[in-house]
Amino acid sequence: MIRLFLTLLPGAYFFLALLLISATSHAEAYLSPDSIDGSTKINSEALIQLARDHDDLVIIDSRIKADRRQGYITDSISLPDTETNCASLLRVIHRKNTATVFYCNGPKCRRSDHAVIIARDCGYTNL
Repeated sequence: MIRLFLTLLPGAYFFLALLLISATSHAEAYLSPDSIDGSTKINSEALIQLARDHDDLVIIDSRIKADRRQGYITDSISLPDTETNCASLLRVIHRKNTATVFYCNGPKCRRSDHAVIIARDCGYTNL
C-alpha cells in the first residue's frame, strides 16, 4: 500500500525531504536564551560547586528517554519536559526552594528551558 502511494505521488519524496530539511533548520536555529526569569543559567563548573554546596541538590534530565540512554549525569532524575508539570515536579522536588538544575542536550536543546519555565510557573524558586 505504501509503495502504491509513493508510485502515485512521486513528489512525496521531495515533500518528505523538504519537511526534514525544514525541521532540521528550525531545530538548529534555536539557541537557549541567556536568561530565563526566575532562574540562573550555569555551566559545568558551577554545577560541580552546587553539588558540593547543596546535599539536597536535585538534577533533572529533561531529555527524552532515548537521549538518556546515550548517557546522563549520575544521580540525575529523568523527567522529560513533555512529562513535566506541577504534579510530576512535586514527586521529585519536595520543597519549592530546593536547589534544582535542569539539563538537556546543550544550547540548541529547548527541553530544559521549557522545563524551567514550567517549574518557575509552579512556584519553584531555586532554579
